[in-house]
Amino acid sequence: MTRTARGKRARARPVKRWVRTVTTDSTAPPRGLFTKDGRTIARVLASRRVSPKGITSGFRMLLFFINRAGRGLTRARRAELLRAKTLMQAMIAEERRAGR
Repeated sequence: MTRTARGKRARARPVKRWVRTVTTDSTAPPRGLFTKDGRTIARVLASRRVSPKGITSGFRMLLFFINRAGRGLTRARRAELLRAKTLMQAMIAEERRAGR
């Protein structure tokens, strides 16, 4: 332990870890969605049923999945997920243009 300026012992900070379990399934994507092609992934994640708060909510789900999978993804699967990411970015940009 280290000492603070007043001489008291400082507590060690707990190590932050990635979330291992999903705490809610109200907006969970259908099982097996991320094994499909990029266009299907983008379409389903952009739907109001999966992401009622909008396309950006679905986009965050996709990014979370990509980051969580990390090096465990094959090149082909990563390429398909990045294709879905590109399609969703285009959808978000289109939605913003229409809103202005």
